[in-house]
Amino acid sequence: MAELPPFLPFFAGALLLPILPRGLRGIFFLVPPALAMWTLSGMQDGSTLSITLLGWELTPLRVDRLALLFGWVFAIVAFIGGVYALHLRSLGQQVAASLYAGSALGAVFAGDLITLLVFWEIMALGSAWLVWSRRTPASLAAGMRYIYVHLAGGGLLMAGILLHAGDTGSLAFTAFAQPSPAAWLILLGFGINAAIPPLHAWLPDAYPQATVTGAVFMSAFTTKTAVYALARGFAGWELLVPFGVAMTLYGVVYATLANDIRRLLAYHIVSQVGYMVAGVGLGSQMGINGATAHAFTHILYKGLLFMGAGAVLHATARSKLTELGGLGRFMPWTVALYLVGAFSISGFPLFSGFVSKAVTVDAAAKLGRDGVVLLLHLASIGTFLSTTLKLPYFTWWGPRRAYELVPIPWNMTAGMALAAGLNIFLGVYPQALYAILPYPLDYHPYTHSHLVKSAQLLGFTFLAFWLLRSRMGGKPRITLDTDWLYRRPAGLAYRLTVVTVDRLFGGVEALVLRMAEPLRALLANPHKPAGGLLRTIARLDFPIGGADPEPACFDVSRYRFSTGGVLFVLLLVFALLLAGALLVA
Repeated sequence: MAELPPFLPFFAGALLLPILPRGLRGIFFLVPPALAMWTLSGMQDGSTLSITLLGWELTPLRVDRLALLFGWVFAIVAFIGGVYALHLRSLGQQVAASLYAGSALGAVFAGDLITLLVFWEIMALGSAWLVWSRRTPASLAAGMRYIYVHLAGGGLLMAGILLHAGDTGSLAFTAFAQPSPAAWLILLGFGINAAIPPLHAWLPDAYPQATVTGAVFMSAFTTKTAVYALARGFAGWELLVPFGVAMTLYGVVYATLANDIRRLLAYHIVSQVGYMVAGVGLGSQMGINGATAHAFTHILYKGLLFMGAGAVLHATARSKLTELGGLGRFMPWTVALYLVGAFSISGFPLFSGFVSKAVTVDAAAKLGRDGVVLLLHLASIGTFLSTTLKLPYFTWWGPRRAYELVPIPWNMTAGMALAAGLNIFLGVYPQALYAILPYPLDYHPYTHSHLVKSAQLLGFTFLAFWLLRSRMGGKPRITLDTDWLYRRPAGLAYRLTVVTVDRLFGGVEALVLRMAEPLRALLANPHKPAGGLLRTIARLDFPIGGADPEPACFDVSRYRFSTGGVLFVLLLVFALLLAGALLVA
């Protein structure tokens, strides 16, 4: 078991799920993550599994402390997500989630860039399927945009890998010490999956359109796999620090403006991943520990937050703040468990975010980055304001709207309880987390100054919200983001590249068919004068084919081709060929 790659149980599960009885698939869905955790428990730091393919050495399994940390949290959240989705009977979602979780595990244990790329692309396909599985026009469109963006990112990643292999003669996935064209392309590919602005808009576009259970899995794997890749390959790259800080602020601003509760939480993924990206950019051992510790806790509390939002969507079929309210007395367990995740993401003492976020902030302080520390604290205020105050207040309290409630399956509450328990456990006993970080860490988060500082930030933020709560509600509007740059011109691009080409080829096809008819008649009646063919061609119109209602960019249906015109074109082509031959000679 120690040499068994932990992604294999998930891939085997994806193959077995379709042949199992429908009633057993939910229970069986828990088997792969359980086997993966059993496998991880037997792995030793430094173990590898290598093969040679076409003269290249590939390492599908490379075990170290960094990979083990992400492997453990991925397997844990896959199990919790399986409990939350125990009632699910959608085979497509179950298979896609298995492939998604397995490919994320495969990526973090990949010791070479080709293996990483393969799992990277499987991960994109599995997550896109979880968006499409909702089967609404909005989810189908968002899923298509999602897969296009990730295919583009995969293309950049592949180009960088090929350049790197050509430059170094190696495919090993190690740290990139020096900037190079290959390294920049690979960094760009990782940056897309990490949702670094302005390459982030796919995340708040797609996550709110995913299925209730699919969004829980999506909150865990894609961006955190990218954080792992950045920590593995680009630790200490100074460029990541300002981008990470910008992410923390960008996410909270757009989350405050959001009306859809899952879109609000999606923007907070951008914000929280910013702490991790900044920690990787700092490059110190404490910075890397802070980034990975926060990735571990973020997966747990963000999954819990999406579970709570999904429970609301399941019960009411609504997800907008302007359509919710007054649910607290009908969903007391959902409110209580959601607030555990909210306290964790906001950095409340005794919750997981308090013991992980502080490591990154203190790492910046030890390096004298006072500006970074100040801006990260400012982002924490925005997180508490929108996730812990605005969303619960206008969802579970406030005036009740007119709608019917659907009971929440017991397993959804059980999944939330498991995640909440882990968030409280890590907040109370942080040494369990610190013991598995990539580097040794002797850190004590519960100091007097840290507690006082947190109390001040949280207390004054709550006071400001309570005084201004009447103006903090959701607004029924759409906030433009950077995806406007490719969504707005999409219609014009479609007409230019699809409609016009389709009509052009349709016209050529119609012309050929109409020209073939007199030729067929001539062959059928060889005694008919040959000039009849040219006279027929001379009378032909040139139609634009296709039945697409979109107008073509040009219309050539008014043109006629005469015999003289055909001969003139032939002569012109001949003259051009002759001139080219003379020039070459």
